[in-house]
Parts: sequence; structure tokens; C-alpha cells
Amino acid sequence: MTDDRTQARAEYPLPEEERVGSDDFQEQAEAILLESDIREGEAEANVRGADPPVERRTSEEAAE
Repeated sequence: MTDDRTQARAEYPLPEEERVGSDDFQEQAEAILLESDIREGEAEANVRGADPPVERRTSEEAAE
């Protein structure tokens, strides 16, 4: 899984990740993004199957 997101994530780790360090920032970035994609997919599946349906709004829309 090497794409632009992975490359950018590996090149610019979060400050706390830099402090701790990593043997392989590329591998770490791949693992983080894979887990994120899985959670995002699960969240989307939960939204689609919700009863009642979940309303999706941006923070700006919610403030109106």
C-alpha cells in the first residue's frame, strides 16, 4: 500500500510520533492508514444501517 497518502504520512509524522521514533516510518504510516480506512469503512456501514438513519452535517451546517 504505497500511495501519496502513505508517502506524505511517512514524511511528516505527528510530533508525538517523531518524539517516540520509529524503525520504519513508511511501514508505520501504512499500518496507521490501513487501520484508519478500516474504521472509516465500519463507521460508514454503521451509518447506512442505522435505524433511524443518521443525519450527516458539517460543523458549519450544525451551527446554523
